[in-house]
Amino acid sequence: MPSDAPPPETALRPPPRRRLARFRPRLLDTLPGYTRRQALGDLGAGLTVGVMALPLALAFAIASGVSPEAGLFTAIVGGLLISALGGSNVQVGGPAGAFIVIVYGIVERYGLANLLVSTLLAGGLMLLMGLLRLGGLVRYIPISIVIGFTNGIAVLIALSQLKDLLGLQLGRLPADAFSQLRGLIGGLGDTDPTTLALGLACLGLILGWPRVVALVRRGQPRLGNGLGLVPAQMVALLLGSLAAAGLALPVETIGSRFGGIPDHLPALHWPALSWAGARDLVIPTLTLALLGAVEALLCARIADQLATELPRHDPNQELMAQGVANLVVPLVGGLPATGTIARTMTNVRAGATTPVAGIVHALALLIVVLVAAPLAEDVPLAVLAAITFMTAIRLGEWHEFARLRQFAPSYRVILLGTFVLTVVFDLMVAVEVGLVLACVFFIWRMAALFEVQLAPEPAPGVALRRLYGALFFGASGKLEGLPDQLPPGCRVLVLDLQRLIALDSSGLAVLLQLGRDLTRRGIALWLVEAHPQPASLMRRGGLLDALGSERLQPDLAAVLARLAAAASDAAAPSGR
Repeated sequence: MPSDAPPPETALRPPPRRRLARFRPRLLDTLPGYTRRQALGDLGAGLTVGVMALPLALAFAIASGVSPEAGLFTAIVGGLLISALGGSNVQVGGPAGAFIVIVYGIVERYGLANLLVSTLLAGGLMLLMGLLRLGGLVRYIPISIVIGFTNGIAVLIALSQLKDLLGLQLGRLPADAFSQLRGLIGGLGDTDPTTLALGLACLGLILGWPRVVALVRRGQPRLGNGLGLVPAQMVALLLGSLAAAGLALPVETIGSRFGGIPDHLPALHWPALSWAGARDLVIPTLTLALLGAVEALLCARIADQLATELPRHDPNQELMAQGVANLVVPLVGGLPATGTIARTMTNVRAGATTPVAGIVHALALLIVVLVAAPLAEDVPLAVLAAITFMTAIRLGEWHEFARLRQFAPSYRVILLGTFVLTVVFDLMVAVEVGLVLACVFFIWRMAALFEVQLAPEPAPGVALRRLYGALFFGASGKLEGLPDQLPPGCRVLVLDLQRLIALDSSGLAVLLQLGRDLTRRGIALWLVEAHPQPASLMRRGGLLDALGSERLQPDLAAVLARLAAAASDAAAPSGR
């Protein structure tokens, strides 16, 4: 009876790999079977995150050197697209604290118009990275580099907020840290006590709000639970603004510096693109694309660890969503958008299960812009500086500095080097140098793991050496002196390759040279028990053509027995 099963060779053949990633947002997978319980959870979580995102969007925009509405438009448009098109169930996107220093530097050096162009180009790069399935490559950036540049960015963000926190009238500060420090130190004598007091009060409120909630929860659990849903940043924004307005404090506000924010979304406007301008923006574009990709995928991984019952994120789809968001956000005059760790963690803890929560967060911010925009005029800049300063402090992983002594010197050099270069120069230089250092130390460690071990002589005139590790360009020098280390009278060298896990072209060249040197000395070279990858390269690279195909054997015991028998026959007296 004929069978419908495919032939064995067809059944075992792997399915063809798609060249480009499939564009399928996670939202399409979660909407079928969407329940009322999920809808209520997503609605509550989205409103909670929206309340948290409002002060952060305003603060991050001002800290980046642009108008406050740019942060709101980024949170609305970017947050909506990242949630609707992303590959995570719970990722929330918008303006990120990590971008503050980068955006400030781009605006100061190239201007706001070129920031929009650079964001647009970075969006195209991230979209291309996702289509080409490069989402997994971000995971290869060592954690030491990530911690180093994260802490460096946190220092720069905190430093940038001291001007508004102290109420200094210094104008626009330069982007580099030393110039900012010089300007701040020179202006300390003009510190405004009222602005400083308001900023410090907001810092204390942000730090003390969890304790207030805990105290209320002891006496009134229901009230305490309700207060716990209100982010400390929102409390600081409301109380700080009310105090400034009610007491008529002479402090600078959004209205006095920017004239408020519009109560509508702007019309789409295509940035002016030119080839000459794009060439000047290569480094800023790469920086935005790299930082956006790293931030988004790290955030998505953290969300996976928190929401273990939900499907894991699709890194390629997430990158494509980030790319689309950053292609659209510049059209409304927004900032670069990416996944944000604090808002995503809040989203998970508030009960979100699908991307609908992120969409609700964006729509909630849109309603605020349409209804309550005039109220933003009275928000003091010192309050927003305190919120951003506190965000920077929490962004850094300062405990990692205390743990450095537990790790190898290479880890310390990479982390501290990336941190210092981020503060002194910029993120792109820090990551480039950090990656180079990581590669150098990795090569050094892999080379140190490669060994040529001496084994007992299996037969007279036969030497046995065992290779351990990977024979590559960094370790090939360990084989170069092997002929001079062989005992006198050696006629055969057997290399046991059972523990040789990899071979590259440099290692192959050393083996070819080793074979030629041994041949000149009248010593035969045998290779035994090679794994498929080294054996394949030996065949393709001409080593077996030079030695003879019979010199590569799969069984060490059989080869040693054969050589021992040959040595015994050679030592026996010939009969006459």
